[in-house]
Amino acid sequence: MGETSKLTAHDVKARMDRGEAVAFIDARNPQAWQEAKTKLPGAIRVPADDVADHLSEIPRDRTVIAYCT
Repeated sequence: MGETSKLTAHDVKARMDRGEAVAFIDARNPQAWQEAKTKLPGAIRVPADDVADHLSEIPRDRTVIAYCT
C-alpha cells in the first residue's frame, strides 16, 4: 500500500508541474456532488462510503489524489 498524506493545492500543482502523473478522485457524497457548482473535469467519482465498490476504477499507475468537501 502506498503513502497517505494531506496535500495543499500548492503541493498538487508542484507535483503536476514536475510531470508527476496524478488521478483525482471526487469523494463527495452524492448530494454534495449534485449541489456543487464546481466539478473537476476528469475526476473519477467515488463516494467515500462506496470505495470498495469502485476499486477497479481507481488507477494504480499514478498518484491518486482524493478530495471532498
